[in-house]
Amino acid sequence: MRNIYEVQKSNKIKSAVVVALFVVFVALATYVLAKAMSIYFGYEPGQLGFVGVALIVSGISSFVGYYFSDQIVLGISGARPADRKKDFLFYTVAENLSIGVGIPVPKLYVIADSAPNAFATGRDPVHAAVCATSGLLEKLNRTELEGVVAHEITHVRNYDTRLMSVVSVMVGLIALLGDWLLRATWFGGRRNNNDRDSGSSIFLVLGIIFAILSPIIGQLIQLAISRRREFFADAGSVELTRQPSGLISALTKISADSEPLEVANKATAHLYICSPFKAKGRGSASWFANLFNTHPPIAERIKILKGMA
Repeated sequence: MRNIYEVQKSNKIKSAVVVALFVVFVALATYVLAKAMSIYFGYEPGQLGFVGVALIVSGISSFVGYYFSDQIVLGISGARPADRKKDFLFYTVAENLSIGVGIPVPKLYVIADSAPNAFATGRDPVHAAVCATSGLLEKLNRTELEGVVAHEITHVRNYDTRLMSVVSVMVGLIALLGDWLLRATWFGGRRNNNDRDSGSSIFLVLGIIFAILSPIIGQLIQLAISRRREFFADAGSVELTRQPSGLISALTKISADSEPLEVANKATAHLYICSPFKAKGRGSASWFANLFNTHPPIAERIKILKGMA
């Protein structure tokens, strides 16, 4: 059995390793794609002008989504502001936990849906929001609700939205570069005859391979980072509440509920404490499917939580 600080340290190390690998991969993919495009269009090999354009396009779209993330997500989800009298337990739990952590109390919202779930959004603790479904507030007791809200407040406290926004920019960068190269080679474009030597041809083929595989690999690493942050938030919840049993019971109830969350979609699924989609795979297919999941398996999360002192 490990205490919560050992678990948190392990999660930090694993998260750092995944992020470091992601940065290395993005740098390599960007170099190969930019050089391949330079060769194809007849520019000086290695010129990174395409990177700048792709970074600007990806950065602007991701920045808009990041800066207005709370308004966009809450609007898509059809959430209403929580009422202190009607949602008194939700309010008091969030207030107590926020005071204990030393961050402003996030804005609280409720989604009118009987499927139990919750998420946090916002670019920083000052502009954060925690949203719970009416089903979650009805089906969980106070201890379980504390575990869930503490999990979401940990996301806010750790600036996970900011991290995932940066990751999205990087994934968008290589996706744009890859798309531009594939479109250029597919529809044809200007090409310098001096670039038809074997070395340049090999690099161009390598660039096409990266253009096809890089967006997929980038998305897989992005999902791996998302799953790792869920483990981190689980450990943070135990740190705040000092009782793993609340979150364990809450995760068990949420995962056992067969009703899918109607307002959820692929764009917002990664925000929720548990996947809002209820499809379940088994065996090796399940293992492969987990690579494309935004959340780690509930059984694995519960196993780790049970091992915390």
